[in-house]
Amino acid sequence: MDAFYASIEQLDHPEYKGRPVIVGADPKAGKGRGVVAACSYEARKFGIRSALPISRAWKLCPQGVYVRPRMNRYVEVSQQVMDVFRRYTDLVEPLSIDEAFLDITGSVALLGPADEIARSIKKAIREATGMTASVGLAPNKFLAKIASDLKKPDGLVVLQEADVDQFLRDLPISRLWGVGPKTEARLHEMGFRTIGQLASASRESLVRTLGSLGEHLYQLSHGKDDRQVVPDWERKSVGTETTFDEDTDDRDLLLRTILELSDHVAERLRKDEYRARKVTLKLRYSNFSTHTKQHSLDRLIQTGDEIAAVARQLFSQFPLNRKIRLIGVSAGDLHRGREDPEQLTLFATSNPKEKLGHAVDAIKEKFGIDSLRRGSQLL
Repeated sequence: MDAFYASIEQLDHPEYKGRPVIVGADPKAGKGRGVVAACSYEARKFGIRSALPISRAWKLCPQGVYVRPRMNRYVEVSQQVMDVFRRYTDLVEPLSIDEAFLDITGSVALLGPADEIARSIKKAIREATGMTASVGLAPNKFLAKIASDLKKPDGLVVLQEADVDQFLRDLPISRLWGVGPKTEARLHEMGFRTIGQLASASRESLVRTLGSLGEHLYQLSHGKDDRQVVPDWERKSVGTETTFDEDTDDRDLLLRTILELSDHVAERLRKDEYRARKVTLKLRYSNFSTHTKQHSLDRLIQTGDEIAAVARQLFSQFPLNRKIRLIGVSAGDLHRGREDPEQLTLFATSNPKEKLGHAVDAIKEKFGIDSLRRGSQLL
C-alpha cells in the first residue's frame, strides 16, 4: 500500500488531501517527543521519513498535519486489503500490516494473464478502500519486492525472467535483503556499489570474505530466490508503546500507562483471535538507553488485566534511578484458540474476563474508540 497510515488519514479526513500528513505526533502543534510512524508523499518532499524525530519533522514542515496513529483503523483497512488478495489466490503471505506476497501461479488458468491479474488487484483495492497500491510482478519474492517499490505511488512494474540481469544491474546494493548500513559500508570498502558489480564477483571470493552472507548476496545479485510464499504465516507478537511528552518518574502515571497499553494489546489479540504466553515490557530512559524484560507464563492470556499484571511485575524489577522517556508493552508466543484451557469454576462456561473484553470491544466498535474508558484513564 502507498503511504498506508497517512493515506488512511487523508481518506478519512478529505481536508487533509494534498497536504503533508505526519502520523505519530502529538496533535498539539506537532511538538511531541516521539518519532514519525508514517508520512504522506507530500510530507516526504520536505525530507520527512519514517523514524525521524517528531521535533525534527516539525522544523522541516511546521505547516504539516500532525496526527496520532489510529492502529484499530489501520488494522481494519488492512483486513479489507487482505480480503481482496484472497479473492485471487489462497497463497497469501502477509509481510506487514500493509504488504503481502501473493503466488498467482495457479490463478492464471482461471483468471487470465498475470499482468491482468495484477491490474485487477489494484482496481479491487481502490474499490474496496478508496486507496492506491503499488504492485511488483516478478518470478520470485525478492524481485517482486524490489519491483513493487520502484514506481510508487500507484505503480505497477512487471519484470520478465529475461530482463532480470538488466533490471538489477544499476540498482544500489542497499536494495539487497540483508544489506543494512554496516554491511553496505563494508561492501563499499570492497568496491561494490551496485548489484551488477556484486554479481560480477566470483561466488568463491564472496563466500570466503563474507561467509554465508556472501552466498546469500551472490544468489540475490543474480536474481535467485527460491523461497516459497507461505500462506500460514503467523504473527509472532503484538505490541504498542508511547513516548511521554516529558520524561517522567511518576510511578502512578507509569503504572496507568502500562494498563492502557495492555488494554490496547489485548484488544488487538482478541481482534485477531490470539492468546499469548509471554509478556515483554520495554523502557527507554531519559539518556536514551533502552531495556526490556519479559516473562513467560504456563497459561495463555488475552485480557488487558492479565497482561498488565505481568507487565507491572516486570516494571517493579526496573530501577527508577532516572526518568522514563518511553514505555512499551507487547505480548508474544502467540497461539490461536485455546490450546490449554484454564480450569473454570463448576458453573462457568468461559473466562468472564475474556467475555468482558469482547463486550468492551463491541461497545467501542459501535460507539467509537473513546466511548468506554477505564476510570484510571480519566485522572
